[in-house]
Amino acid sequence: MIGYLTQNHGLIQAFTQQPRAVSAAAGKRRARSTSNRVFKMAPQLSDLFPEGEVLAVRGELARPISGIVMDSRRVVPGNVFFALPGLRTTGAGYIDEAVSRGAVAVIVADIPKHTPSKVTFVQVADPRATLARVARRYYKTPDRDLEVVGVTGTNGKTTVSHLTKLFLEEDRRVGLLGTINYDLGARTVPSFKTTPESIDIYGMLAQMRDAGCREAVMEVSSHGIDQKRVLDLDFRVAVFTNLTRDHLDYHPDMESYFEVKSRLFTGVSGRPPQLCVINRDDAHGRRLLGMVPAGVRTLTYGESTEADVRAENIELGFKHTAFTLVWADGRAEVRSPLVGRYNVANILAAAAAAIGMGRDPHRFLAKLADFGGVAGRMERIEEGQEFNVLVDYAHTDDALDHAVGMLRAITPGRLFVVFGCGGNRDRAKRPLMVGAVQKHADFAFATADNPRGESLTQIFDDMKTGVTQPGKITWIEDRRRAISLALDMCKPGDSLLVAGKGHETYQEFADTVTPFDDRQVVRELLDIKQLRNG
Repeated sequence: MIGYLTQNHGLIQAFTQQPRAVSAAAGKRRARSTSNRVFKMAPQLSDLFPEGEVLAVRGELARPISGIVMDSRRVVPGNVFFALPGLRTTGAGYIDEAVSRGAVAVIVADIPKHTPSKVTFVQVADPRATLARVARRYYKTPDRDLEVVGVTGTNGKTTVSHLTKLFLEEDRRVGLLGTINYDLGARTVPSFKTTPESIDIYGMLAQMRDAGCREAVMEVSSHGIDQKRVLDLDFRVAVFTNLTRDHLDYHPDMESYFEVKSRLFTGVSGRPPQLCVINRDDAHGRRLLGMVPAGVRTLTYGESTEADVRAENIELGFKHTAFTLVWADGRAEVRSPLVGRYNVANILAAAAAAIGMGRDPHRFLAKLADFGGVAGRMERIEEGQEFNVLVDYAHTDDALDHAVGMLRAITPGRLFVVFGCGGNRDRAKRPLMVGAVQKHADFAFATADNPRGESLTQIFDDMKTGVTQPGKITWIEDRRRAISLALDMCKPGDSLLVAGKGHETYQEFADTVTPFDDRQVVRELLDIKQLRNG
């Protein structure tokens, strides 16, 4: 479990039936005495529900609990199980499993007609909203003890989050919740979701707090906002990067997508942040500025002369970027190994957040020289080859347009791109992604990118409607072969961008997930080809 309680935790053991070996009267008394002491320290179900949140109760609220879960497979004795409504299934269908595993209470939208006599059922109006609030109380409001920075937008969230963490770190670690990993202060674990469920968010924030962190940075996805995973979370700073077409398989349209993102800044998600950091160069960012509640401080960033934190004298090179950072109290020269104009925006966003939190730009900008970048974000693969290979997460038409356009501007030779479109996702963006690649690339290899339950034939058919130059694109189902063929075409001075999966280490198909890491595959193929060539 991500939170504190594990199968061996004393509280869970107290809820577990004692083994038969402890059958003597003395043994029973000792076990009962230990359990009683543990139960006295246990949180009470009634403590998690203030007056007004409960619609009806069947059973006792005054009972000890060992933890809270929303996945019946993770239930251990003494847990409270939240039966949440879902997109495909509903948690109500897993109540029996949760009870069989030892759940002592179940939170539901509607109490079933027949319920186990020893289990408490609590009816609430909105189980998802209740889950977020209960999780926050259960973990003793860790967001109040941390200055939490939430980063949202279509592109740049991961890089901005890592840069913000870098800029804020001084004499102690800063926590991080993001697409690539979760840094909990005392340990770092792999990420399983960009914005985790509220139970995991508060559990991990509590671990950061107890590990000595005083700040935490987290990526906030539109799904996370819409599904109330960050409801009532106390954000000190909210950062908006941009808004371009994405996730329209989930959101009905761009307006709905923007409305969800804006909740983080307007207070619709519970409370507005103390500081809003907004991209003035983005049209949706300028619109968002007018929606920030009165009394909330704002800092804008961008290349615009009206931005509070801005970049001047920008120089874009193949292996570095340079510009002058200007803010209200001064200016500083910036030299970064992060390439591309969009990384100027990413640096500005993180710098604005750090400046807004009182950090000195002259100190934190010096860290950029040694910043190795973010895994799978325009990550350069070096195996001694005489051309450039980069792996990037770009998987929308706007992200591809920026990534491929940037490489076109700084590549002396030819530019090749390997990319695909994910299955069971927004089909309308597929031809747009092809158009973005063909606008800049000399040649492209269209291939598989997490087809999921959709056939590659259907995905390719959708993509082909965006083809403008048929002679400059080929269709290769096998992603490894597509990368191999692209590498074969590269000569000194050329660039190859392998786009779409970035840091991911797997391929999703209809009924299986197979290991596949673009970075590892590129390295293996480069080594093999160099051996063949002597």
